[in-house]
Amino acid sequence: MKAVLGLEDGSYVHGEGFGAEGVAKGELVFSTQMTGYMEALSDPSYHGQILMFTFPTIGIYGVDLDNLQSSRVWATACVTRSLQEGPRQGLSLMKYYEDQGLSGLTGVDTRMLTIKTRVEGTLRAALIVGSDDAAQAIEAAKSQPALSDRDLIEDVTCPAPYRIPGTGKRVAVIDLGMKQAMIRSLVQRNADLHIYPAGSSADEVTACRPDAVFITNGPGDPERARGAIRTVKGLIGQVPIFGICMGIQICGLALGGRTYKLKFGHRGSNQPVRYKDGSIFITTQNHGYAVEAGSLPEGCSVSYTNVNDGTLEGFEERDLDIHCVQFHPEAHGGPRDTEVHFFDAMFQVIA
Repeated sequence: MKAVLGLEDGSYVHGEGFGAEGVAKGELVFSTQMTGYMEALSDPSYHGQILMFTFPTIGIYGVDLDNLQSSRVWATACVTRSLQEGPRQGLSLMKYYEDQGLSGLTGVDTRMLTIKTRVEGTLRAALIVGSDDAAQAIEAAKSQPALSDRDLIEDVTCPAPYRIPGTGKRVAVIDLGMKQAMIRSLVQRNADLHIYPAGSSADEVTACRPDAVFITNGPGDPERARGAIRTVKGLIGQVPIFGICMGIQICGLALGGRTYKLKFGHRGSNQPVRYKDGSIFITTQNHGYAVEAGSLPEGCSVSYTNVNDGTLEGFEERDLDIHCVQFHPEAHGGPRDTEVHFFDAMFQVIA
């Protein structure tokens, strides 16, 4: 099918559309991962974004439904240099996109688009499948609200509290758009999980008498998650708190710190971080916002730093039992170097 991707700066590229005809809008972001494309596309943190892969070919091993990170694809659209038909047996990515009414673009210069994003910063974009009208695509890109002006968490959080029983420590989870790999990492450690929607109050969360509170990843600007910030403020000092991805941003804001939008974010499975003891870990990441390290109050100490750009990748406040990381230690797909480092340490704290 004809297809065109328009950007808010007035540029555009034509390519071949796949999936369903229509218009898909969102920020154009890139991921450097070489595998795990279905895990990325189904990550709720990509809600409101068009996901472009820098690896030149995706679709090689088809669609692995067992490793989806949620029940659906959340990325608004998929952009790739080349789309493969996939294995002879099993579901191909192209067929999956057709069946699910999703939109994708292939046959474009993703290297050029990635360099443009790194130079100019993240841009709003619109993909039209079934048409090559560049002017319409550019106008659709320009007319959409910025990601920071959108409330996205209500779309991805659980609609009501629920429980996943376990024989170990009781963990209350504030669901801002949780990946399934996080649940697996907690369940593997026998956690008794009580999972709450993003808008739950501190009293609702502590009603289950948790041994710890865990705050998940999620989409959009963390400053828009006002309910979660208010809830965490009410939990500080009452119970140990742990956060991943947006979870660290919510904790930072609840402590009185500040967050800011990165120029083009960190997305992929090859991000190096330096731990406070000097050791280096390779991590999977997916975030466009970060905590401003210098804004954190006295008592907070930096535990991880990004080797590439020096941004904050983790902090802790030991007196209040707050421990957070910006990267994804559960990392599916991607390296799991830090899974034990984070989750085992978490359960040692609450032992």
